[in-house]
Amino acid sequence: MSVFNVHVNRAPVSGLLADYAYCPGRKLAAFAEKASHENEQNLITVAAPKGRVAFKQIAGALARRIVFYPRPGATLERGERVGIILFGSRVDLFVPDGAEILVQKGEKVKAALTGLARWKAAPSAGERSPAAR
Repeated sequence: MSVFNVHVNRAPVSGLLADYAYCPGRKLAAFAEKASHENEQNLITVAAPKGRVAFKQIAGALARRIVFYPRPGATLERGERVGIILFGSRVDLFVPDGAEILVQKGEKVKAALTGLARWKAAPSAGERSPAAR
């Protein structure tokens, strides 16, 4: 995200806030590859009915504060405001293997309107899963 984007963060899925961990770190430019590992960040894990989804709020070169409101055990609704990163920042979203990614790199998204990924469809009755073949 650039300084011109809205930096309010929303829950990517509905579920139970399973874990929240704060990690102090550097303030590299958020678009830098190593920012995901070295910058100040919050790692949030949501236990959704179909699996766990994790995301990171990552501070950038201008960001001086990351805010995350809920605490572990809270029930989150998809699209609910959960935090904010002040100024230049980044959010990484980690989805389960097999999820269908709905956006492309560099695509502009709109909060609570643009779908980012979709759960893999469950096999229909009588159809075997790939693992059972």
